[in-house]
Amino acid sequence: MELFAPRRMTRVVYVGDVGVGSSEPVRVQSMITEDTRNVDACVREIVGLAEANCEIVRVTAPTMASTRAVAEIKRRLKKMKINIPIVADVHHQGSNIAVEAAKTVDKVRINPGLFVYRKPIGRSIDYSPAEVEEELEAIERQLLPVIRVCKDRGISMRVGVNHGSLSERLLVMYGDTPEGMVESAMEYLRICERHGFRDIIVSLKASRVPIMMAANRLFAQTADKEGIRVPVHLGVTEAGDGQYARVKSAVGIGTLLAEGVGDTIRVSLAEDPLEEIPVCYEILQSLGLRKTTVEYIACPSCGRTQFDLPTVLNEVRDATSHLVGLDIAVMGCIVNGPGEMADADYGYVGKGGTIALYRGRDAVKQGIPQENGVQELVSLLKQDGVWREPDAD
Repeated sequence: MELFAPRRMTRVVYVGDVGVGSSEPVRVQSMITEDTRNVDACVREIVGLAEANCEIVRVTAPTMASTRAVAEIKRRLKKMKINIPIVADVHHQGSNIAVEAAKTVDKVRINPGLFVYRKPIGRSIDYSPAEVEEELEAIERQLLPVIRVCKDRGISMRVGVNHGSLSERLLVMYGDTPEGMVESAMEYLRICERHGFRDIIVSLKASRVPIMMAANRLFAQTADKEGIRVPVHLGVTEAGDGQYARVKSAVGIGTLLAEGVGDTIRVSLAEDPLEEIPVCYEILQSLGLRKTTVEYIACPSCGRTQFDLPTVLNEVRDATSHLVGLDIAVMGCIVNGPGEMADADYGYVGKGGTIALYRGRDAVKQGIPQENGVQELVSLLKQDGVWREPDAD
């Protein structure tokens, strides 16, 4: 039984050694915040992200000086045997900087709204077919050198559309809409297709969740109709910080993943980038797309609960959190607990000063004094051969 929509079928695009696409796990990425020219600080930040299991890291490259710094960052990481793929984020003066960046990094990200920059003039008159063609030719001239370097080195490109930086032409033609965002991406994809370059990932980001979701849904339909099966990078840009930023990101990213759209994700927080990684993995874990922690199922507690459930849950978590892959339930009463935890591998149910342990739906130990519950759970896990000792660190 399919609980969610089947994953949208895409080709696999490699960022370094990391495959992104429908036959690969949904990948987790982040972006460092240090000034790119501060190589030492950037390397430290990237190493920290790699140690936190981030799979792809983006570094801003707004100038030639920063692009040369990215090359040095790559060299330092290679010397340290840190193999996390590095993406250069290119904006204005796109072609020259993107070509230089593509000589050393694993992927180049370009923003279609800024790559061939035209200073806004406040135009409201629609563009003629000849004017549209002229702009598309300008895009192709700028994009071709980047395509050539990417093809020669076998690296990938992200066409990263932002709702807040659409070109004036597209704003006049489509308005500030998801349709304009999709057309912005498709113009670049069609050029790449004509020149036989398909190692592309696309993102369509907005700070407003409904716009981000609408743009990605429309893009998936449009690209698939044209036979352009590129992977999609999901994110709610400028989400902010704290709980609300996490909720916004989870709603936007999680909804699309449940609909089968999305192959790599970033949760964009105005915080230390290390804080983004747990949120990404928790979104994926909640949807059953990645298994990176123990899944704890616990009731919210009510008047029927006969023990301190939050304390017991923490005791169970402290003892078992290293057993990645297991689902463990801690339930407060015998009335609803066994049924609601039926999908868990193991269950811990309190009833009147004692607890019962379950393996799946089956009660295997009952009448255990509450103070011995966690110890008996560990004994059961050892008996079943699923226990291992936690790492020393």
